[in-house]
Amino acid sequence: MEESKLSGLKRKDFQSTIQGKQTDLFTLVNKSGNEVCITNYGGALVAIMVPDKDGKIANVIQGHDNIQGVVESPEPFLSTLIGRYGNRICKGKFTLDAKEYELAINNGPNHLHGGPTGYHARVWDAEQKDAQTLVLHYFSPDGEEGFPGNLDITVVYRWSDDNELIIDYKATTDKKTIINLTNHGFFSLAGIADPTPDIMDLQCQINADFFVPIDDTSIPTGEIRAVKGTPFDFTTMHAVGDMIDADDEQTRNGAGYDHCFVLNKREVGELSYAAKIFEPKSGRTMEVYTTEPGVQVYTDNWATGYPGQHGATFPRRSAICFEAQHFPDTPNRGFFPSCVLSPGEEYTQTTIYRFGVEK
Repeated sequence: MEESKLSGLKRKDFQSTIQGKQTDLFTLVNKSGNEVCITNYGGALVAIMVPDKDGKIANVIQGHDNIQGVVESPEPFLSTLIGRYGNRICKGKFTLDAKEYELAINNGPNHLHGGPTGYHARVWDAEQKDAQTLVLHYFSPDGEEGFPGNLDITVVYRWSDDNELIIDYKATTDKKTIINLTNHGFFSLAGIADPTPDIMDLQCQINADFFVPIDDTSIPTGEIRAVKGTPFDFTTMHAVGDMIDADDEQTRNGAGYDHCFVLNKREVGELSYAAKIFEPKSGRTMEVYTTEPGVQVYTDNWATGYPGQHGATFPRRSAICFEAQHFPDTPNRGFFPSCVLSPGEEYTQTTIYRFGVEK
């Protein structure tokens, strides 16, 4: 494994022993020389180094520059892998085969992102297969954070020559369980800085005619609502800031955007276009493709300006997240697409973040 040449990150700063396992920094480099840097603590993305319209390289994902920063981040889910269940479960309870399971309450009255010791806070086994491929593996034991079943998970990060970050997920279980894995990348296409610029002028399009409304604790109401005529209509590209603070119950409940969009799909599980963002000053673009039925769009509404990598700071609304996933609170909503995984089945997901430039 080579040291990162573009990000300024040092492997030694990410090497430690945590949970009895070795942490490290892995650098993926494509034929253009662009880089993605990942640590096996939480599978956290700590750098995505891509050019702007003038060829200037910058890091477009929020992260830290050493393992202590990742472990102790004020945003524990910062650009990490999320599981066993991404997003919220109402009151931390669900029933499976007539048995009720109780989970940690770590977000108001609800369970969020697999709990405080979810997959974002675990050391994954890592093997860098080649210059552009990292394989992460984690064995999640039965009962971990309250979830049933021994879950065997493999996540593969691939960095293509077309500046695509391709994330493939696979998992199997020995007992019926629920699963909703995702990556919680905090993207800042302007490039991280002190302070990192806000995303209010970021242009965004989302391939979704419907979204999932939430109550004032961010739990789905059960409705699937059309975006037309609401602040959630990103069917045509426009600035994130245009309606983020609209006088609307839903933007108030999310303190901005923190909602699952129901992606337009021709068939279940197809890998299809989900969203695109364009940063007008740098010309950088990012397109999202996924096999998942939904994408949680989060506009970093609770950041406090905390410090990150190389002196960068991350103020409120300085990033946008596209968390490809099943819908929030699915275990308690029988009419949402199922998130149940049974023995003999294999959970699979592919999500792609494709970076480019437009002049």
